[in-house]
Amino acid sequence: MTVHESRAEIPSQYARESPPHPETLVNFRVGLSSIDKAGLEKALYDVSVPGSPLYGKHLSVDEVKSYTSASSISVAAVTEWLAEYGITDVRLETAVHDYISFTAPVYVANDLFDTEFHSFVHLPTGKRAIRTLQYSIPKELVSHVSVVQPSTSFDLAKPLGISVSYGKRDNVNASCANTIVPECLQDLYDIPTTPATQSSNRIAVPGLIEYWAQYADLEAFLERLRPDIPSNTTFSVEFIDGGTNPQGPQYAGYEANLDTQYTVGMATNVSTTFISVGPNNTDGAAIGFLDVVEYLYNMTYPPQVMSMSYGYEEWWLTPAQAEQICDVYMALGARGTSLIFGSGDGGVSGAEVNDTCTEFLPAFPGGCPYITSVGGTYSINPELSTNFSSGGFSGYFPRPSYQEQAVAPFLENLGDTYARLFNASGRGFPDIAAQAHNVEIITGGETVYINGTSCAGPIFASMVALVNDRLIAAGRPPLGFLNPFLYNNTQIFTDITAGDSNAGCGTDGFNATVGWDPITGLGTPNFRKMLEAAGLPNND
Repeated sequence: MTVHESRAEIPSQYARESPPHPETLVNFRVGLSSIDKAGLEKALYDVSVPGSPLYGKHLSVDEVKSYTSASSISVAAVTEWLAEYGITDVRLETAVHDYISFTAPVYVANDLFDTEFHSFVHLPTGKRAIRTLQYSIPKELVSHVSVVQPSTSFDLAKPLGISVSYGKRDNVNASCANTIVPECLQDLYDIPTTPATQSSNRIAVPGLIEYWAQYADLEAFLERLRPDIPSNTTFSVEFIDGGTNPQGPQYAGYEANLDTQYTVGMATNVSTTFISVGPNNTDGAAIGFLDVVEYLYNMTYPPQVMSMSYGYEEWWLTPAQAEQICDVYMALGARGTSLIFGSGDGGVSGAEVNDTCTEFLPAFPGGCPYITSVGGTYSINPELSTNFSSGGFSGYFPRPSYQEQAVAPFLENLGDTYARLFNASGRGFPDIAAQAHNVEIITGGETVYINGTSCAGPIFASMVALVNDRLIAAGRPPLGFLNPFLYNNTQIFTDITAGDSNAGCGTDGFNATVGWDPITGLGTPNFRKMLEAAGLPNND
C-alpha cells in the first residue's frame, strides 16, 4: 500500500470526535484517472492559442470524453481490488471523469484504505462528517485512481461568496469616481450599448449558497440604470442539485443580483441563464463547484461564457481534489466556454481577509490555469488597485507557459521579498482586473453598493460575450478558453501601476506595478481593442 492523499492537520472550524460505529455505512466515489489528460491539455491549447491551425475548432462532448474516460484496464483493476474486500455492488458513473461508486461500512473502509476514519464536527454548524487525514491504495493502482471521496477533503459550511462588503448609502456622489453604474463602465472600457444579435450567444451565471436572483430587482435596476433597453428584459433559470429561486425581498441575494444585473445590464441583449445550485451535491467537498461545470459540459451547446463569483482557500481542498475540479474546467474550456471568476477579496490571504496566516494563501479556483481570474480596481483617471483584490501564486498548479513571459519580470523585480511566503513557480493570478468598488445594484428593492471582485467578474464576462456575439455573427467561433488570447494581446489592457497593496497574513502584500502583477494582472480591458485583437471591426 502507498499513501495516496494526506493532510497535515484538521482544517480550522473542525474538531475530531470518536471513531464512528464500525457498521456505519459510507457512500464512496473512486475517481478513475483519465486515459489521456495530457492529450486533452494539448487539444485545449490547440483550439485556444491564436495562430494555431486548430484555433477555434472546439471539441464535442464525445471528443473530450475520448481523453477523459477511464481505460477498461483501470475499471477492471479497481473493481477487482474492491471485490477482494467483499465489495461487489459497484456502479460505474460517467461524467467528465469516470467514477466507481459503492457503499461500505466503516470497518471495511478502514481496511480497504489502510486508515482509520473518524467523525469530525464542523463547530459553527454542528454538521458532522466521516473523514480521514490520510489513506492508502495498492501501489499498482496509483496510475488508475485520481481521488477518493469522501476522504481527506472537508466540506466548507458553504463556498465563499466573494462579494462580502456592502451597505446602503443615502448620499453617494453620482460621479464615476465614487459610484460605478453601467454608464461608467461603458465609458471607461468602451463597452457598446448596441444590442447583441445572435440568439445562440449565452452567459451562464451559477448561484450557490441560497443566493437567489430577483426578477423585480433586475427590472428596477434596468429602469433606473439602463433606460435605453426594455425594463422587462430578464434572465432564464435552470436548476441542479435541488436548486430553487424563490421571489420576494426576503429572498434577495446580493451575489445573485449583482451577477444577473451586471450581465443582463451590460451584455445588451445577450441571453443570461441563472443556474441555481441546490444542497443535494454529488461532488463531495466541492459542494456544487464540480456539479455545475459538469452540467454545462454535458450540454450539446454549452454557454460561451460562465461567470462565477464564489471561491475557496486553495488549501481547503487536497491537491487531488483541486486537480479534479481544475481538469473539468479544462474540459469545458475545450468545448468552447470562457470560465471567468472573481479572484477573491482577501488580498494575499486568499478569498477572505486573514491576518493570522503565516504564509500567503492562494484562492481557488484562481490558481487553476484553465480559468480567467479577475482582480479588482477602483477610481478612474487613473484606475487604482484595490486593497482587497486577491492575488498571488498557486501552491498546487505550476505556472503555465502562456503567462511565463508576463510574470517573470514581476518576480525578478520582487527579488527575495516574501521569498518563503509563496510558491514562486506557481500559476500567477489574477489574469486581469476590472472595477470592484462601490458598484451599484438593487437588492430587495433597495439600492446598495458592492465592494468585491464579484463585481469585476460579470463586468468582464459581459465584454467577452459581446465580442463573441460579433464573432458568431461573422461566422466565426467564440473566444473559448481566454488566457492564451489575453496574454498574446496585452495591448488590449490599460496597465494599472498604482493604488493599494493587497495586504494580508500580517504583511503589506503585493503592489500594482508596470506589467503583470498579482493584484491587477495584465490590467483592465478595452472593448474596442478586444475587437481589434479578435480581428473584428471596432466601429458600431
